Amino acid sequence: MEEIIFLNGEFISQKEAKLSVLSPAFLCGWGLFETMRACHNKIVYFDAHLARIKHSSRLIGLRLPYPQEKLKGIIRKAVKKSVFEDAYIRLTLWKEDLGTGISVIVRKHKPYSSQKYKSGVNLTLSPFRQSENSFFARIKTSNRLLYELSYLEAKKKGFSGSIILNNRGYITEGSRSNIFFVKDNALFTPFLSCGCLAGITRKVICDLAKIYNIRVYEGNFTPQDLYAAEEVFLTNSLAGVMPVASIDHQTIGKGKCGRLTKFFIEKYHSLLK
Repeated sequence: MEEIIFLNGEFISQKEAKLSVLSPAFLCGWGLFETMRACHNKIVYFDAHLARIKHSSRLIGLRLPYPQEKLKGIIRKAVKKSVFEDAYIRLTLWKEDLGTGISVIVRKHKPYSSQKYKSGVNLTLSPFRQSENSFFARIKTSNRLLYELSYLEAKKKGFSGSIILNNRGYITEGSRSNIFFVKDNALFTPFLSCGCLAGITRKVICDLAKIYNIRVYEGNFTPQDLYAAEEVFLTNSLAGVMPVASIDHQTIGKGKCGRLTKFFIEKYHSLLK
C-alpha cells in the first residue's frame, strides 16, 4: 500500500484523483496545507495543526468544508486505513468556484537515519529573499515557490537545504524548517516579524526550554550570528530537531550534533513516544 487519499468526500485511488485546471487553486495557488506526523495511529500535535489551518483559512477567505470534529475523524480514519506505524499526513484545503476543496494524503513516513541526527546537515544561504512584511510568510500556503526554489538551488550545489534571509538581511527560516542557534547555554531564534512561519515544532522547543530553565531569545539575527554559534539546529513536524553541521562549508561549533541540540532531540522523541 503506497498511500491513502481522501478527496472531496471519499477515499479514492491515486489514478482516480482529479482536479479541475480551472479552479482558483490551480490558477492562483489559492490554498493552504498542514504536514503532520502520526506515530502508532496517534497524530502528533493534531489540535495545534488544525488550529493553525483554521486560523489561516479565515485570513484567505476559505471556509472549512467540515466541522472540526468531523475533519479530525476523517484524518484519523485515513491514518487507520494506512496501517503505517509511522505516517506522513498532508491536509490540503483550496479554493474552488463553489466552496472549499479538501484532500488528505497519508504515506509511510521515511525518517532520517540516526546517524544524520548525530552528524547533522550542511546548509547554504539562499539567493532568494523573503519580505519581512509579507502577509503570506506567516501562513502555510500552497504557493511554495520561494521555498522550493531555495531548496532546489541548495540541492544543485550539494547542500541539504538553505537558509532564507529577509530584505533587511536578517535570518527568517530554513527552506523547510524553522531555525535556532545556541550560544552561552541559551537558545536564539528569529522574531516571527522577520518573516518566518510560527512553526508547531518551533513552539514545542520554546516550551521545552522554559520547562528546563533554558533561556530563549527571539530577535533580528544575521548569518554572522549563525557562524559564531556553538550549535545550530532546524525544526519541523517531520524531522523534529535536526542539527546543522555547516553553513556554506563553514563549520558550526564542532561540526556535529551539540549538547543542547542532542538534549532537545531526545526530549522531542520522548514526547512522540
